[in-house]
Amino acid sequence: MPVIGLTGGVASGKTLVTDYLERKGIPVIDADRIAREVVRAGEPAYREIIRAFGPEILERDGALNRKKLGALVFDSPDKRKRLEAMIHPRVYETAWQEIRRIQALDPGALIIFSVPLLFETGHDKEVDKTVLVYADEPTQVRRLMQRNGLTEPEARKRVSAQMSIEAKSKASDYVIRNMGTVEETYRQVDAILSELRF
Repeated sequence: MPVIGLTGGVASGKTLVTDYLERKGIPVIDADRIAREVVRAGEPAYREIIRAFGPEILERDGALNRKKLGALVFDSPDKRKRLEAMIHPRVYETAWQEIRRIQALDPGALIIFSVPLLFETGHDKEVDKTVLVYADEPTQVRRLMQRNGLTEPEARKRVSAQMSIEAKSKASDYVIRNMGTVEETYRQVDAILSELRF
């Protein structure tokens, strides 16, 4: 069975979809989840990030302050690239180890690889099919402001830091429009699953 690359713009609803897939018993390898693990205190990426960006990006307990770090890197494409270079290779190495482990245990497994920057990083070429969770830009901005407590300019900056949702839509094999009810989104997921399970 194939490895499916699931992606979307920031605040487009990837987590809603991956949670639903996991409840259905489908293995999901989540690059965001792995990224949080590789930057935990004591990990090599954590030490690199502190060396590059200074101790002012830390919480009192020593954990990374993701909001401070985000504000710093989304103001500078160069800093964002530096941060991604520290995190992305470790994330993808861990993800593919896990994918291969699942395939060895169950060669027939349908595996979802959830990657926010699937097309931007070229990892779309490593999966069998691509699925985009789509929300238009105004919806992304509104959700980001509500979810992360960002101002509108901050939210727009984060949305525009990624490849446009329309370009991702054109590049994807399947598109889930996540701008209606949760049930409507789930129905689209189920329809795509029935096609993917040959």
